[in-house]
Amino acid sequence: MTHLIGRFVIGRLAIGTAALTTLLAVSAGAALAGEAVSADQILNALKPKSVTRGLSAGPQAVPQPDPAVQAKQSTFIDSVRNRKTRSLSLGEREQIAEIAATKPKIDLEIQFDYNSAALSKSAMPAVQELGKALSDPNLKGTTFVVAGHTDGVGSDGFNQDLSERRADTIKRYLVEKFGLTGQDLVAVGYGKTKLKDAANPADPLNRRVQVVNMDTKTAAK
Repeated sequence: MTHLIGRFVIGRLAIGTAALTTLLAVSAGAALAGEAVSADQILNALKPKSVTRGLSAGPQAVPQPDPAVQAKQSTFIDSVRNRKTRSLSLGEREQIAEIAATKPKIDLEIQFDYNSAALSKSAMPAVQELGKALSDPNLKGTTFVVAGHTDGVGSDGFNQDLSERRADTIKRYLVEKFGLTGQDLVAVGYGKTKLKDAANPADPLNRRVQVVNMDTKTAAK
């Protein structure tokens, strides 16, 4: 079993639940695996994108969100705040993934010890930059989902458990070391059910932690 490398993914995925697994294989925005990333880069990737009300939207514009959809999403996210990771049902995990499909993201390489949820020493710089970014006043009060993913090697049960423990590790670190509010960090595990590279189940790209900016606020144009 090789589960050495985990990744943070925070960000903007194309809309659509049926295509979510495929879309996760193509990182929109900055794909920063293997590179040192600063807190400023993370912060810029997590900022809400501008919305547009007209038909002359530029390439970076985001369609005006449906208020009813936003309200429904906010109600659901509120319902999973302060929930234990293991208490989330399969249906709730899938609903979180569906909402996450429309939100901002960034890929960060965060290493864990072999077959473990313990952060390795080499992971500290990336986690600390992430903590600095999430502590920025511009993101104050934003809800983030911390989702653990493994590769496709090993049993479903082992991978599900490992993904949940790794998500919990990141959440706990951010709360303890950076004073982030626990209720603003929803931890969830997906095991090997949402491989980033489904054609290569053992690829290290699949071993990641996905963190999504779930805030519904956007900057109006």
